[in-house]
Amino acid sequence: MVSGTSTPQSEPVDDFVWLEEIKGEVAVEWAVQQSKQTRREFAESDRFEQIRSDVFDCLNATTQIPMVVKRGPHFYNFWQDEKNPRGLLRRTSFESYRSDTPEWETVLDVDALGAAENVPWVYHGIQALAPDFQRGLVHLSPDGGDASSVREFDLTMLSFVEDGFNLPTAKSRLTWIDKDRLLVATDFGPDSMTTSGYPRIAKIWQRGTPLEEAQTQFSAEPTDMSVMVFHDDTRGFERSFVGRVIDFYHREVFLLDNDNDNGLLQIDLPQDARFSTWREWLLISLSSDWHVAGQTYPTGALLVTDFRAFMAGERQFKTLFSPAETTTLDNYSMTRDYLILSIMDDVVNRLEVLKPEGGLWTRQGLGDTPELSKISASGIDDETNEFFMTVTGFLQPTSLYYGVLGDEQTSSEIIKQAPSHFDAEHYQVAQHFVTSDDGTRVPYFMISAKDIELDGSNPTLLYGYGGFQISLDPYYLGVTGPAWLERGGVMVIANIRGGGEYGPRWHQAALKDKRLRAYEDFSSVAKDLIARKITSPAHLAAQGGSNGGLLVGNMLTRYPELFGAIVCEVPLLDMQRYTRISAGASWIAEYGDPQKPEEWAFIQAFSPYQNIDPLKTYPPVLFTTATSDDRVGPGHARKMAAKMQQLGIENVYFYENTEGGHSAAADKAQNAFKRAMVSEFLWKYLAEK
Repeated sequence: MVSGTSTPQSEPVDDFVWLEEIKGEVAVEWAVQQSKQTRREFAESDRFEQIRSDVFDCLNATTQIPMVVKRGPHFYNFWQDEKNPRGLLRRTSFESYRSDTPEWETVLDVDALGAAENVPWVYHGIQALAPDFQRGLVHLSPDGGDASSVREFDLTMLSFVEDGFNLPTAKSRLTWIDKDRLLVATDFGPDSMTTSGYPRIAKIWQRGTPLEEAQTQFSAEPTDMSVMVFHDDTRGFERSFVGRVIDFYHREVFLLDNDNDNGLLQIDLPQDARFSTWREWLLISLSSDWHVAGQTYPTGALLVTDFRAFMAGERQFKTLFSPAETTTLDNYSMTRDYLILSIMDDVVNRLEVLKPEGGLWTRQGLGDTPELSKISASGIDDETNEFFMTVTGFLQPTSLYYGVLGDEQTSSEIIKQAPSHFDAEHYQVAQHFVTSDDGTRVPYFMISAKDIELDGSNPTLLYGYGGFQISLDPYYLGVTGPAWLERGGVMVIANIRGGGEYGPRWHQAALKDKRLRAYEDFSSVAKDLIARKITSPAHLAAQGGSNGGLLVGNMLTRYPELFGAIVCEVPLLDMQRYTRISAGASWIAEYGDPQKPEEWAFIQAFSPYQNIDPLKTYPPVLFTTATSDDRVGPGHARKMAAKMQQLGIENVYFYENTEGGHSAAADKAQNAFKRAMVSEFLWKYLAEK
């Protein structure tokens, strides 16, 4: 639990605070008994087992594309299947990768490591040291939570470095400077963590010395979200950065210039701007209008300038992207000489390739994509102009392309194709727009059978998120096919405010006191589905996780008449105490601070836990979470279920997985189980009527 906050005088007694204790004996026993009951209800039938098996087979298909990253001469992939549930870190050459049957070399067997050490390790990635990539920092979580141990790994000998850079389990932030130095932020002991539970002190750790002797470079404030550390390892442009992440959307960053005795040099940008370095360039993404050097650059723009000139005080920028009413910059990637922009227009994207030439930036399109699908591309490394490109859609399995950007027309070739998990011929994808309560135009995607009958009886699952500027764009509904579409269900994805579908303005339209706009958008989509006779309240469900769990928690309490079932996963629900549960204090910039009476005044309107009304009729609800979720914490879901049950509300179900952290599934078997259980819950309450 997070300390250092005061309790509002108006906060009532909470009978279920004891369920916030993540590993408390009584709380865990309550969760175990609730989960057993839910398993008996939805996970013990032959039909459940068939769905679970079908989903598991989809997740474990050997023909899935093994996505890779290049490190030196090798292409690395992390692979999980039925024989290797916790996974293999493996590598191959590009020539072998392009073949139908690549020859893989195992780098690290996570299952074998877990068996040898009697710890169910969950792999959280490796940071390899450029430019020779002979050493790496392996991140391993003991339970799937965000906190991980870090161990130095020899990528030549394929073994851990016994006396290397090794850290115990914590929410660490670290990066290589060179083979003998790390920038590290971790739990150094008392007063070294923020109130959000993240490190606040950045140090340089020299090889061969104890961590206690690492030299402090920067300290964030205790009330900041965290300290940040980053190193740009581009050959010839190496730079290290430290800074304070004030909250989710504001930061102060400094260039660490110890080699020239300059110490810390501030990157003088608006606190809500994001930046990256690319060779000699500084790229700046704006989240608000920026007035500088007599110019105004708009919210959502991408700017570029020479890094050294900027640090010397020059403020001349070129605008590489400027948003329009329906367009936003989704993301960008770099090769050695080119910048690849992904531009989204009404939630459907296209790619543009830019190149700096003699003070100008040339521009051309890249790739092609079917209607209502997604195309993305990224540089393979920073020393060539090679790139990988993927094309996918709701009904279209991912295709992987390889190409090389050049001065002439760029071409690419398909080198991998993901398998189909269901017959897409029977289904269709459509995009619709609905007018929200305040007149805002809100898009949503609908995937349904081509011969759908508009009689209001179709079991329909409405999914949303609506927060943290995260967009819900097209993706392949691989496991949703057998678990939902092939059962006769309709899938709908709502692109509501709070997300990033139209850039920073779309996100900011649902921040803090404007939060209800996101819920109005989602309910407007639900009403539109009902009005169009796609479905009806008895056959319509809402599903969401994390911030999306808060979304559907508000559908439960604010719009219960619209839904026949709710699936609420790893959710925030008690918004009066969320800043004191796990990492909740880090999201004050999104929701507001309930410890301030003037902010609790608007937060309480979207706090489901406080808004349960025993006199209302609620749809059946399934809460899912994980004991190991150290980000949101299982206390929210536990308390909500317990309170509703205590009030005598019927059909309230709860399931808590032990492992998996915020994803609530540590491997594909757990993932398949959860998906099948959700499918059975939904089918019982939406279709069996």
